[in-house]
Amino acid sequence: MTAQTILIVEDDPALRTLTARLLQQHGFAVRQAAAAPEMWQALELGGVDLILLDIMLPGTSGIDLCRQLRQQSAMPIIFVSARGSETDRVVGLELGADDYLAKPFSTHELVARVRAVLRRSQAPAIAEERGAGQLRFDGWTVQLTRRELLSPSGAIVDLTGAEFDLLVTFLDQAQRVVARERLIELSRTRIGDASDRSVDVLVSRLRRKLSSAGHPAPIVTIRGIGYMLNVPVERL
Repeated sequence: MTAQTILIVEDDPALRTLTARLLQQHGFAVRQAAAAPEMWQALELGGVDLILLDIMLPGTSGIDLCRQLRQQSAMPIIFVSARGSETDRVVGLELGADDYLAKPFSTHELVARVRAVLRRSQAPAIAEERGAGQLRFDGWTVQLTRRELLSPSGAIVDLTGAEFDLLVTFLDQAQRVVARERLIELSRTRIGDASDRSVDVLVSRLRRKLSSAGHPAPIVTIRGIGYMLNVPVERL
């Protein structure tokens, strides 16, 4: 099996080298970049499975790089930052990151976060277990094996791994209330110490994308309990 490739974007040479060494010891292939130009060069080579992206970078910040990356793809991104407050994590998630890792971090936490994001973003086995390749709701189509969302007009809507997993959770529980605590539990392996606020951010992001077709997203808030997808789902 080919090793999965992690791109580390970190301007601290010592930390970048140490992180690369830790990931290599756990079976990952690693590329390194100190700033934006090197990151884009590494991505042009193809084959990157996940980006570990420092926020405080010289020149173009990690925040701006995340925005640019999200305009192009849903490649998994884990923000790495010395700022680890809930507000910072929420901002990272709002930008489209799949996870947020605060410095300093342990080897076990780093590897666990990387593996969790990769597993949830690249595993088509979930779709195969459901025995259905597509789900349709309110004019939208979800292609499970490809992990794609198609708008009513047939356009592909870019979703991050976290957003796609959240959408599939709502589709599995269509027209039933999903408690916020349940969503937190389902999200914990993706966003670490998930909280009410971080889950609300993911729901808000998903709603915005489902509203792009010109009508309200079919996800309603059940005050004091959680959320519900209020339309039927057809399995194909």
